Amino acid sequence: MSLDRFWAAWREQYVSGAIASLNAAGEVACVFCALSNEEVGESSGVLWRSDSTFVVLNAYPYGSGHLLVLPRRHVAGFAELTDEEYREYFLALRHTVMAIEMAYGADGMNIGFNLGVAAGAGIPKHLHGHVLPRWGGDTNFMTSVGETRVLSESLSATWQKVHDHF
Repeated sequence: MSLDRFWAAWREQYVSGAIASLNAAGEVACVFCALSNEEVGESSGVLWRSDSTFVVLNAYPYGSGHLLVLPRRHVAGFAELTDEEYREYFLALRHTVMAIEMAYGADGMNIGFNLGVAAGAGIPKHLHGHVLPRWGGDTNFMTSVGETRVLSESLSATWQKVHDHF
């Protein structure tokens, strides 16, 4: 059985065409750079921040608990990180996994990177890793038959649930 997609046409301008081209060329302000300077707080979605790394809610989550781990410096890939940034990034990634495990008690975890436009990166010029909890059966009839995803909690609830574990 193949999974059909729920089309979010309102995002088309963002991921293709002029805006995506400008973003790929670095000609528009980077939302991740702006977030990297925000205070930790529910209104910003920033859960944790260090000198070189931060963790934020995914504004367009695949599922409940979907977080992003990012370097604060505007780099597109791992090779551009200094050794210290690389170490801190992966320590933050490990800490994020642990925080999600404690907050959700999920059956599994997806961790992934879309590096470059061809790999599906919506913001290809700023490295970001996705971390999200998964449960047996979390692809239910709404995904399989209704062709849509149901998020069981708001971003505010996700922030509250995970923040205490950072």
